[in-house]
Amino acid sequence: MICERLSLLELTCSGDSRFGGIGLPGGTVIKVGSRGRLSISLERDRYFQLKNEGDVPIEVTNYGKSTLAARRRLDGRAGDPQRPRDCQQCVVAPLGDHDRRGVVPGEKCGIRSDRPEGNDQSLQGEEGQSLMARALVTGGAGFLGSHLCEALLARGYEVIAMDSLLTGDLRNIEHLYGRPGFTFVKYDVTNHVHLSGPLDAILHFASPASPIDYLRLPIQTLKVGSLGTHKTLGLAKEKRARFLLASTSEVYGDPLEHPQREEYWGNVNPIGPRGVYDEAKRFAEAMTMAYHRTHAVETRIARIFNTYGPRMRLRDGRALPSFLTQALRGEEVTVYGDGKQTRSFCYVSDLIEGIIRLLESNQNDPVNLGNPTEMTIEEFAREIVRATGSKSKIVYKPLPTDDPKQRRPDITRARTLLGWEPKVGLVEGLGKTIEWFRPRISDIR
Repeated sequence: MICERLSLLELTCSGDSRFGGIGLPGGTVIKVGSRGRLSISLERDRYFQLKNEGDVPIEVTNYGKSTLAARRRLDGRAGDPQRPRDCQQCVVAPLGDHDRRGVVPGEKCGIRSDRPEGNDQSLQGEEGQSLMARALVTGGAGFLGSHLCEALLARGYEVIAMDSLLTGDLRNIEHLYGRPGFTFVKYDVTNHVHLSGPLDAILHFASPASPIDYLRLPIQTLKVGSLGTHKTLGLAKEKRARFLLASTSEVYGDPLEHPQREEYWGNVNPIGPRGVYDEAKRFAEAMTMAYHRTHAVETRIARIFNTYGPRMRLRDGRALPSFLTQALRGEEVTVYGDGKQTRSFCYVSDLIEGIIRLLESNQNDPVNLGNPTEMTIEEFAREIVRATGSKSKIVYKPLPTDDPKQRRPDITRARTLLGWEPKVGLVEGLGKTIEWFRPRISDIR
């Protein structure tokens, strides 16, 4: 391919699409992969538009908040498989108004908008930016899903939250009703999923996630991890959307490696009571990578470690809500086993920031997201009693079957590739969480 630089953020490319790479000043880099995929990475947070020659797949990646918006507006494939082939070259240039096509005078454009004419969808986000990228969040009414919807809206995304409400709660997203660009759809993603219009990103967070839930709902847990992942990956393939799977540290089981790196394959009991969740997520990861390798779907896998914060269910069975609820009610705080098993706890805002950075990255392999600061469950329980000012005593009960003895993420990959690490300390995070929990304790009967 011959590339001629017209200006810092404008260039013309013509000829054969096979070439090794060329560097341009100011952080602009053009590369063509082995499959003819043109990737343009820019340090600046800018929108771009292009024309494409023939059927050469083109992808624009901007490592800023406009990444996916740029990708959809520039990639004429989405929703238009029969686009005309009258372009003689591809043109990349800064995009001005939404209805500009970035056409060089005297040339015809072979890219059609994937939105109907007259339906520009130029909604405004919190900071006044256009709502361009469109994202589907399954499990959007859950603990993590609701925070993710909120964060995406704040960054200018149009968000569709989808949830069967099996374990989700509409109260988690009621503050988003009426917000520009937000839609809620009650639906079970283990069935065929269809959405009209373009879609840039699918973030698959639907699943029971606490021991109480997946022990009570074993079949549903397996179905959403298998069928739900399959259906949403199919939608990503249809829409040419980027797909992010919310996986879990549970894929490591009761780990024999500590801390856990992404290369570790895990130590899981597939037929134990916890196996329904562990194996559902392991299958989901395998399915995600199969779609990436077979159908070239852009996929991301987040292995999420223990996360806490507002909107956790008070009685969902995980350590923090259980300890907090008992301490705030003045009840005995129940620690299972001798309390020497370890966990690491990440505050929800840190986790969500990591999720979005992963979504907007070019990383296809799994990435651990969690707080590497490790503590015993007994220490954690005592810290919660102290933080709440409770006089609760700690009592010990038998450890559940297959409960992991230690859990701590190695986040080297996240630090290196995403520039991410947790910022919120335990004292600060617990303070915010307790503030949310305290007025709701009376809701428990």
